[in-house]
Amino acid sequence: MVPISSPRRPARLRPVAETAGAGLAGLCVYAAIGHLGYLPHPPLQLLVLALATGLFALRRRRPGPVLLLLAALTGPVPAVGPVTAAAAYSVARRMARPRPRARLLTAAGALLVVCATAAGPRLGPGSAAYGLALGLVLAPAAVIVPGLIGTARGQQGRLVRALRERGDAAERARRLADSEARIHERSRIAAEMHDLVGHRLSLVSLHAGGLELALEGAAPQLREEAVLVRSTTRDAMRELRQVLGVLGPLARDTGSDALTDATGTRADIEALVAQSRDGGIAVRLDWTGPDLDARPAPVRRAVHRVVREALTNVHRYAADAHVTVTVEHDTAAAATAEAAGARVRVTVRNGARPGPPTRTPAEEPGTGRGLAGLRERVELLGGSFEAAALPSGGFRVAATVPAEPAAPGTAAGTAPPAGPHPTGTDADPADPGATATATAPAPDGRRTAEALTLASGLAALSALMVVGVAFVYAAQPTGRSGPAPLPRIGMTYAEVAGHGVLDNAAVRAAATGHEPPRPAGAAGCVYPFNGATERHPGGLLIARYCFDAAQRLIAIDRFGVPSVRDTTPWETP
Repeated sequence: MVPISSPRRPARLRPVAETAGAGLAGLCVYAAIGHLGYLPHPPLQLLVLALATGLFALRRRRPGPVLLLLAALTGPVPAVGPVTAAAAYSVARRMARPRPRARLLTAAGALLVVCATAAGPRLGPGSAAYGLALGLVLAPAAVIVPGLIGTARGQQGRLVRALRERGDAAERARRLADSEARIHERSRIAAEMHDLVGHRLSLVSLHAGGLELALEGAAPQLREEAVLVRSTTRDAMRELRQVLGVLGPLARDTGSDALTDATGTRADIEALVAQSRDGGIAVRLDWTGPDLDARPAPVRRAVHRVVREALTNVHRYAADAHVTVTVEHDTAAAATAEAAGARVRVTVRNGARPGPPTRTPAEEPGTGRGLAGLRERVELLGGSFEAAALPSGGFRVAATVPAEPAAPGTAAGTAPPAGPHPTGTDADPADPGATATATAPAPDGRRTAEALTLASGLAALSALMVVGVAFVYAAQPTGRSGPAPLPRIGMTYAEVAGHGVLDNAAVRAAATGHEPPRPAGAAGCVYPFNGATERHPGGLLIARYCFDAAQRLIAIDRFGVPSVRDTTPWETP
């Protein structure tokens, strides 16, 4: 079992990076609003933004209070909006219960609107109505939308984790079932070894005892050898029981399934086929080569087990299908008992069931333990085993067993063949915690993509907040509606010029010789064009603005001058 350790340093730096990112987004919104000129009291707002960034770092310990405080600060200071949006996303993602999450997001949005409305006359657009509008713009962008996105992301993550845990649990259950089937089959093999080898050792001990009695008077020296053989046989019998005892209880075969010396021969297989045929199965036996009565008992019993288990499955799942049992015993290899390449091939194949597939109560899905046990038995003998569904709809079980195993029966207590673990690790299939320990961390590419997606979403929400604040501030009244105010006595020349009253040379020329005397103390006068646009019955109406030496307006006079087109051609002005 090779545990995969996840990096700790990036996990520790992640909260710092998230806090820095949220503060940077808030600083960008602060700069954008300030550039547009909608930022009253800049130092105070910058201080509040720094305080909100500090509160954001505490969102995991106190999610509810932190989100409510940030929402309250966003009302008077819109630059805190990105920090509140990041907090709403994080809090909603980690809250599993829907009702508390919905109540928290609703309360945060309502609190933001109330605080924006209350702060509108002082720190906001200038009135409670426009403060309410600003709160209604900021609440969806800073609380509602990020909260909904965080909710969806959290539910997706929890669902993926639940499916992964369920799959891991199913995989562990399958491994436990396979391990149990292997152990059960090993116990059967151990029982067979005990019966076979123990029987032979008992015979050896019995004959050694008889030889000991026979040689008692004839050859005392040989009698000692017979005693040694009998004691050695007894010790071997005891050691065999001890070795086989570590495998657990020896499940002996009894009843009609008891294994004998005739097990696995042609007559035994024909009897199995006949029993299945009597049970209503259309089964045919094809035997190629000589009988297996000269082969070792483990080989014959493996053939018997394969055929019996396959026919049992046919009875259970495809009772109305045609079945073919094929046993191939290499004839050339059979002629030489010590041929290393001799093989016994057993194939049980059933066709597809006629008609639409139906399932009876007795045909519930099996556990697959029987096939796992067969694979264990065949592989321990050095053979190969295959069991798979056919494209035509049937099923095929095939086993190839060496006719002369290298060490018959001695592999019963050995470990299963080494190979790569199904999960890609060297974990023990019987270890329930192997999958959880060997779970690999998420790829760096996926984390990077997720971080970029969240950063893009926060940037979009920040831009939306800036646009909303600009619209609200642009829609507020300027206080200068209606006609422009007229110049008044006492204004300076600059203030009068600011109202559009500027001297015009044409109007001054028209007023020359026709204007009334200037007031006392006048240092200069201005003749604007706007006063010359008005007409009266005798000509044009001209306005004159006179200033003293201090450039203060001291008099505003209006008088008429004759129009050129009203004068006869022979008259001179």
